[in-house]
Amino acid sequence: MEKGNKKTIKGWVFYDWANSVYPLIISSAIFPIMYEKLTSIKENGVTVYDTISFFGMEFKNTEFYAYLVSLSYLAVALVTPLLSGIADSSGQKKRFLQFFCFLGAISSGLLFFFHPDNGGVDFAPYKIGLTILPLFFASIGYWGSLVYYNSYLPEIAEPSEHDAISAKGFSMGYLGSSLLLIVILVLTQFTKLMPIKFAFPMVGAWWIIFAFYTFNKLPKIAAKPVHKEGIIKSGFNELALVWKDIKTRIRLKRFLASYFMFNMAVQTVMIMATAFANKEIVGIQTRDLIVSILIIQFLGIGGSFLFSKISSKIGNIKALAIAISIWIFLCVFVYFVVYKPWQFYIAAAIVGLVMGGIQALARSTYSKMLPETEDNTSYFSFFDVSEKIGLAIGTFSFGIIESIADIRTSVIALVAFFLIGLILLFRVPKEEIQTATTN
Repeated sequence: MEKGNKKTIKGWVFYDWANSVYPLIISSAIFPIMYEKLTSIKENGVTVYDTISFFGMEFKNTEFYAYLVSLSYLAVALVTPLLSGIADSSGQKKRFLQFFCFLGAISSGLLFFFHPDNGGVDFAPYKIGLTILPLFFASIGYWGSLVYYNSYLPEIAEPSEHDAISAKGFSMGYLGSSLLLIVILVLTQFTKLMPIKFAFPMVGAWWIIFAFYTFNKLPKIAAKPVHKEGIIKSGFNELALVWKDIKTRIRLKRFLASYFMFNMAVQTVMIMATAFANKEIVGIQTRDLIVSILIIQFLGIGGSFLFSKISSKIGNIKALAIAISIWIFLCVFVYFVVYKPWQFYIAAAIVGLVMGGIQALARSTYSKMLPETEDNTSYFSFFDVSEKIGLAIGTFSFGIIESIADIRTSVIALVAFFLIGLILLFRVPKEEIQTATTN
């Protein structure tokens, strides 16, 4: 495959524009706000009731949300190796990217039908039925598609280009998803031309329509010879071989251990931030949440390029260390200081500066550390499986801690994940050290 082809790179970057409407509108903005409103009761701006029932089992609403998202991550971690083996053997990486794209987009649209029912009885648990399941499948579609999408990066560009291209992708994603959010707000909040639930089919349509540009530009990958009887288990075998190789590469192994910890915390913050604000920020309104999310999005564009520039000056590892340190400060700041909407705006601005930077750098750092190989899908499959297991642990831990204490305690507990990730990052050597053993 030709590396550095501008049309191919543009097509790859454009998928961030297409799919980033999911993490913004479904994971961060419109759906979490609607979910919180429909599953809780507030008095004088303070949440006084937030219990839901799922087929007879009762949870706090945000606790259940965290568990559902955690389960979707585990599903991706289990399914990805299986499908990666099939994709490699058939040369259908693009087809699997399309499958997960359509799954995520269609499921996002089906959230139009979400509605809990408390039977009209005051202070009875809100009954969450099957209408919540599209959220589960939308999460699988989004994260599953990223396995195949990310694995294209080392195949379409040289390592020296990875930081800038990765940052450009995240920036395009922030810009595109922000534009759709603004359109949705105009149509549903300012002009009242449609109910807010129409946002979800709009997300699905945007995702699919713009993804076709990516599908048109990305080349087909050559098939790998695999015995027919081994196609089903080849993905798991490939992961085992990748892990065996990674264990001989000290730098890559230590970076992955660090990434596992700090990304677990980053993604949990991004997923649960709106739920935290709804419960803990006294007097916060929907417009305040939307403004804070837009602050995050537009500062995220600059943050992606800022950390790309920082990494070019001091290196990826040091740049990541700076970003993680800011995240630690943010969690402490939120726990002790953030109780009012204007304070939440400050926290949102900090998130915006480091969110895109840490994600773009992590993706490009991993791609640059990979050995020369024609099997990038397997290496990125391993990357994504480890990531999803980490995210499952992070969101599940968040829900457990909230059930025991409260959601503010869940936030400060994330500092432990960031600190461990930072310590492990400092142990990453400057150059690759390859050993003959797998210990």
